[in-house]
Amino acid sequence: MATVGTVAECLEQFAPAKLAEEWDNVGLLVGDRTWPVERVMTCLTITSETVAEAITGRANLIVTHHPLPFHPLKSITTDSTVGRLLLELITARIAVCSPHTAFDSARAGINQHLAIGLGLQEIVPLIVNEGVDPDVGVGRFGTLGEDITLKEVVERVKNFLGIQRLQVVGRDEQLVSRVAIVCGSGGSFLETAIARGCDCLITGETTYHTCLEAAARKVSLVLPGHFASERFALLSLADYLADLLAGVEVWASRSEHDPVRRM
Repeated sequence: MATVGTVAECLEQFAPAKLAEEWDNVGLLVGDRTWPVERVMTCLTITSETVAEAITGRANLIVTHHPLPFHPLKSITTDSTVGRLLLELITARIAVCSPHTAFDSARAGINQHLAIGLGLQEIVPLIVNEGVDPDVGVGRFGTLGEDITLKEVVERVKNFLGIQRLQVVGRDEQLVSRVAIVCGSGGSFLETAIARGCDCLITGETTYHTCLEAAARKVSLVLPGHFASERFALLSLADYLADLLAGVEVWASRSEHDPVRRM
């Protein structure tokens, strides 16, 4: 029978912890490695909705992209949202694993999936992790093979992520040939993208001032939202784990949704 430790090892093989950023909190975060596992749920973030779904669905383990806990805790009480969610999971004997930035940077991680899905060629990491495989690292960048308009890039992003609205910096007719991708919140990588010769950065979200800087530097930004830029990968992660874990039911959260509405 599969155990929490079995699943944690599968995740380590797929997204090694050595790929995670120093500030991150990845791996087994809640639970006992010896606990048996018959049902696993993947999600982008642990929320009241996903916890309720895991409990109702009798999950033994949640594989969440965003760690819980993320910051060190001095107490675990119902006085805070994090404490309340952790207590609910512990009471229900549900373990928690998170690959987070290791999954972002992995060879077959989120950024690689985005780059392939958007039709990039000659794909390489935006920042290579020193001492690690040169095919893994933070973000991705590559070429489109030919110049296309920003409007066409936007349509590719919408189609791949299955969304109807997003935010854009740049003119529709602006030509794009070299694209950088950083899932989640990747505005801090604008300078790196420019240094790599990219004329477009696709990331989930960024700050107003980063948008101003991109506009001043004539670099387009495509911002589908933090949720949309990462959530799709938790569906494929569920399929990946289901293939590896014989006899274990694995599903991606059905209750999870983007808290930000675009009207």
